[in-house]
Amino acid sequence: MSYQPNPELDLVLTREVDASCEQVWKAWTVAEHLKVWFCPKPWQTIECEIDLRPGGRFYTRMQGPEGDQHESCGCYLHIEPERQLIWTDALGPDYRPNRESFMTAMLTLEPLPGGTRYTAIAIHKDIESRQQHETMGFHQGWSTALDQLVEYVKSW
Repeated sequence: MSYQPNPELDLVLTREVDASCEQVWKAWTVAEHLKVWFCPKPWQTIECEIDLRPGGRFYTRMQGPEGDQHESCGCYLHIEPERQLIWTDALGPDYRPNRESFMTAMLTLEPLPGGTRYTAIAIHKDIESRQQHETMGFHQGWSTALDQLVEYVKSW
């Protein structure tokens, strides 16, 4: 599925990484792998549920060093193995509407010689949500998490 980001509403992170599409895909789609790298340290992902099917549950609970917690529950919209993963928190499992929503995320993987072109897009409902996510540190946080993912998959 192709998507043209809207710079007023979307945040985009594109990088070339030294890991295969297969490795990146497994890191994103197997709960025990995702828990290792998903949020920038010293935060940690303490719970993760992945029901990898359209309408399937994607749930994470993260915890900070002071005990703060953040949880997110959404569902998968589109799954193209080792190529593209789209999920949203606007909908819960089986496409049931959630009370609140923050974003829809699109992860696209393109094979490169010796690695992967990794593109993550955070799609927001309004300018305020986009600005809030940018202020929260989208680029630094998602980039740090990606560094952690690559370091982790290299240990396999």
